[in-house]
Amino acid sequence: MSATASPLLQVEGVTLRFGGITALNDVSFDVQRGELFAIIGPNGAGKSSIFNCLNGVYRPQQGAIRFDGAEITGRRPVAIARRGMARTFQNLGLFSTLTVLENVMLGRHHLMHTGFLAGALWFGKARREEIAQRHRCEEIIELLELQPYRFQHVALLPYGVRKRVEVARAMAMEPTLLLLDEPAAGMNLEETEDMARYIREINEEWRVTVLLVEHDLQMVMDLAHRVMAMDFGRVLAVGAPAEVRANDDVVRAYVGADA
Repeated sequence: MSATASPLLQVEGVTLRFGGITALNDVSFDVQRGELFAIIGPNGAGKSSIFNCLNGVYRPQQGAIRFDGAEITGRRPVAIARRGMARTFQNLGLFSTLTVLENVMLGRHHLMHTGFLAGALWFGKARREEIAQRHRCEEIIELLELQPYRFQHVALLPYGVRKRVEVARAMAMEPTLLLLDEPAAGMNLEETEDMARYIREINEEWRVTVLLVEHDLQMVMDLAHRVMAMDFGRVLAVGAPAEVRANDDVVRAYVGADA
């Protein structure tokens, strides 16, 4: 991670409204290349709204978003994904009747170049390409320790394993920036510790920049290089985890009183 290089992601003055409700109010921050940046805040703070603006689900009324040097404000989600941004969802978006391997392979779709007919016949170039893509998926399955489940249908898997499959599918897109929306939500302590280990390895060993939204503050404080705290759609503080945790406005937002 280099503080002198241009940021991978720049968000400048983003405001998002739904009728008379302001979901995001003049939000600005940046994420450096190689960084693990976390966003925290109470429910309704605007965390998921930021993700939806970043990957093109929402178009903010004001502000600009630049990703890897390009303006992406208002672009379609598929165009943003092709530039190298992948996302997981708090509410799992997996295909329950497909296997783990098939779900992960879906993340490679935009990297496949052979046509539908060639792929259906599974011959020649199409066959070689799919074998190469499967090899990469197996590496990701090994990273997230999903080998015992690769041929099982997702609907039959425990919740914690399905959360890992969601991360694996996003990783299969070969992202430059990985957006993780509450990856540890609903997990027990052991599963949360495992997920934290996977995220650290994705960031440090696989060199993927990570933008994390998470309610588990201990997990955030252990993992993040920098943290941004939000409340009611506005930024309260941005900085090192210890600095943000000690910020009076952040404390009030979480516990309703001074420390």
